[in-house]
Amino acid sequence: MEGGGTQRHRGRRRGAGSAVRRPRGWCCSFAGVPQSPDLRPFPSSGVAAAATAATAASSPAPGGVGVGGGVGRKLPPKSPSISSFHSSPTSSRLAGLGGLIDPRRILSPGRVSPIDHDDSAPPLPLPLPLPPPPVTPAEEAVVVPAETAASVVVAPLVVASREVDAAGDEALDLRLFLRGRDGRCVVMELDSGVLCDSSAFFAAMAPPRGAAGDGGSGRRIEVDGVDNVEAFRAAVELMYQPDPLRWLAAAGVSRSIDVLEVSSSIMFERGVKLCLSYIEAVPWNENEEEKLKNLFARCTFDEAISQDVLARLRPHSWSSKEDLTVHLIQSVTSSTNSGARKDMQSLVNGLLSKSSVYQKDMAGLNKESLYNICYACLNSLVDLYDEATEATNHTAQALVVKGSKPFIERISQQTENLTWLLDILVNNDMAEEFVELWAKQDRLIRIHEQASPMMRYELSRISASIFIAIGKGRVQCRGELRSLLFYGWFSPMLLDFGWLQRCSKGLDVRSLEENLGQALLTLPLKQQQCLFEEWFQCFASKGSECPNITRAFQVWWRRSFVRSSVEGQ
Repeated sequence: MEGGGTQRHRGRRRGAGSAVRRPRGWCCSFAGVPQSPDLRPFPSSGVAAAATAATAASSPAPGGVGVGGGVGRKLPPKSPSISSFHSSPTSSRLAGLGGLIDPRRILSPGRVSPIDHDDSAPPLPLPLPLPPPPVTPAEEAVVVPAETAASVVVAPLVVASREVDAAGDEALDLRLFLRGRDGRCVVMELDSGVLCDSSAFFAAMAPPRGAAGDGGSGRRIEVDGVDNVEAFRAAVELMYQPDPLRWLAAAGVSRSIDVLEVSSSIMFERGVKLCLSYIEAVPWNENEEEKLKNLFARCTFDEAISQDVLARLRPHSWSSKEDLTVHLIQSVTSSTNSGARKDMQSLVNGLLSKSSVYQKDMAGLNKESLYNICYACLNSLVDLYDEATEATNHTAQALVVKGSKPFIERISQQTENLTWLLDILVNNDMAEEFVELWAKQDRLIRIHEQASPMMRYELSRISASIFIAIGKGRVQCRGELRSLLFYGWFSPMLLDFGWLQRCSKGLDVRSLEENLGQALLTLPLKQQQCLFEEWFQCFASKGSECPNITRAFQVWWRRSFVRSSVEGQ
């Protein structure tokens, strides 16, 4: 029965035809306005009630249901004089808007049509924008193109400082016209007394007081062809500043240099002293330093007031650059702190590098002085190995002697110094004599045969740097010198390569293998055969503990046998 009743109920609804009633959302219609604390009461005038009733009777509610005047009231028509908002704030925000938005706009969280003010409640006027703050004459400025300067109406203009006479009138009796080469024009109303007392240039140009009548208010000075109008204007403003150093500090070094140049051209002596005093007391960047050097090259200043700035631009502490360079390098090689020594090496490398931003010349490095440092480091290295050998023969004190640093650490320091000096010589094309010096170290070669592997591999580190430089073609030396180098240090390299792999200390082992073979190929073929045979036996027994120069070996084999057989045929 319950199912049959439901079907009969559905049948009655289908039979209604056009009278089918669908559920509707009240938020899409304003026929019946729900109660809300945000709504204000409507005016109860007879005309408004009649208009509401007529509208409700003639316009059925959505869904086919008519709403009479007793059920709900229609809202008044939109006012064409007030534009609607596209979105409505919450009721909590309406209080802060001062009644500019009708609170009836908020009816539901759903879709709501905008509602404007009714006719009986006139809209509140929008607040007017605040007027701009009054600008005092001391802050106003007029900048016009030079071609329209004659037709401009001058208002109160830029005045850095004003003086008031005893009668209370402002003593602005002179107009200064500055016309730049770019077409700009700056007009300034000034006190002629301060201007003429500060600058001899303007004192000679200013017309006599009272010459134009009316108390001299028509006096004017025109300056044409100004390169930097802003700097000229700033120099004039500096004459009237009560605290000029603070004004210069706010302007900065670069602008102060421009003001200094203008002050010198208009004979503003006090401005020149102030600018030089400020510039000397603050640090400069490189651009400001170059700008200042160019200014001193163009202009001449009194030595009494510019000597402090010149002392920063032209140092006189060192007689020559090469003396300073040698002193720096010697300080690095004598350093006992490994971390600081590496930092100083990087610093000097940056100063001497050919890609550095600093200007360098070959005269800045004295070859003789550099090799004197090399000899000193090399002699220290030989002495250390002798001491280590004697200590090892007597007692097991090879690590520490007389409370000093371990031998290994001191030997490593001298080796690092010699490697670094070799890099400097290679970068400046002075390394050929170093190759000869190292190739003739018969004493160190004999010490290498007796020393322990832990200490002797440091010598092969120097040999590795030389082999890499020759293999890359950065050092060009005679053939007999290369042969002498390989016959003395090639066998030690084969023995110490495993230690160089484990303790590389910045050495590129792969580069060593490649350039060792390339350097070996620069020897005559007969000498190459002896060295390659020695390498082949070592490589066959030690494997990865021996440098891999198979590519160079293949090149040598092809040059020695394949090509010679083809040529014979």
